[in-house]
Amino acid sequence: MMNSDVRYQVCVRCVMDTTDENIVFDESGICNHCKLIMDRRDNYWLPDERGEKKLNALIAEMKQRGQGKAYDCVLGVSGGVDSSYLLMKAHEEWGLRVLAIHVDAGWNSELAVRNIELMITKLGIDLHTVVVDWEEMKDLQLAFLRAGVPNQDIPQDHAFLAALYKETARQRIPFALTGSNYATESILPSAWGYSAGDLTHIRAIHRQFGKRPLRKFPMMGFWYFNFYLPKFLGLKIVAPLDLMPFSKRSAIEYLEKRFGWRYYGGKHYESRFTKFFQGYYLPTRFGFDKRRAHLASLVASGEMTRDQALAELQQPSYFAEDIAKDRAFVLKKLELSETEFGELLAAPLKAHREYPTNEWMHKIRWATSFRERFRILRDHLGF
Repeated sequence: MMNSDVRYQVCVRCVMDTTDENIVFDESGICNHCKLIMDRRDNYWLPDERGEKKLNALIAEMKQRGQGKAYDCVLGVSGGVDSSYLLMKAHEEWGLRVLAIHVDAGWNSELAVRNIELMITKLGIDLHTVVVDWEEMKDLQLAFLRAGVPNQDIPQDHAFLAALYKETARQRIPFALTGSNYATESILPSAWGYSAGDLTHIRAIHRQFGKRPLRKFPMMGFWYFNFYLPKFLGLKIVAPLDLMPFSKRSAIEYLEKRFGWRYYGGKHYESRFTKFFQGYYLPTRFGFDKRRAHLASLVASGEMTRDQALAELQQPSYFAEDIAKDRAFVLKKLELSETEFGELLAAPLKAHREYPTNEWMHKIRWATSFRERFRILRDHLGF
């Protein structure tokens, strides 16, 4: 949330502004996000012959390691543009045997379900669906709302990842494809969210605000993800869209023409909760519009101009009739009264780091010396 003492400013290169409380501008008015992208883009996104070479080698490795197994790789599908486009590329163009996995956390839009069915049916791909226990999902989502933190998508996102990788491990499939990509997701301020993979954080919030045990909810801890999957099972998680030219607009046009796929109106809006959370909850409660980060990423990748992004930001993220309808739907599904939800909206704002996290473990993992690891551990333990 923007500090009222800070002069409002918008980056002259992208559209990020001072609603990101940690943003920094240079003397030319260019923000730190743009500068970081300019420094790193050539290492993260390879839409050229370098990427083509790496992609071809990756495809060959997936086919070689998949020999004797039912599938070469898995791909989590949501009905969104990135995973849908990648599913088509992997099956039709690269000839991979893909197992599509969909995790139903209770918030699928009808459009998302239709998109998945269209893609799976027309491509002839096997689909495995994991249905998350709704009562436990609801309890964890209510716990996060009571915790007052920005990223209310953590319960959904953690369930998606944990269920996907546990099914991958169960079937001993050597590769997991992810639709994550630098072209459309290069900018996301740390003040606006927090990792969905931090089980320490999830358990801490649920311990304080939850009301029922999480016995069936898919969970995945630090050691499981960072050591058991890659070191013991040899699972590789790869992002092929970073090894090719990728345009969100072109992908949508192709999917619509080829499959009858339909766009759902916003980044991750295939989830009805995510649409309400990003389009209404965050601007109302925390004062920032997450579209800025999504559009800034598209400006950085050349997908759109800064003027086009600014014009889009002038359009409402939500129409009044949709807000009323979706608010009623979300509250009914979570069994929240208008009074209770109003109290949650007015409660003190909290940062994720006001609750326990496992960030110190990541710092130790990436430390370059024993002395640095010891210092991190000492600071964490407080001695």
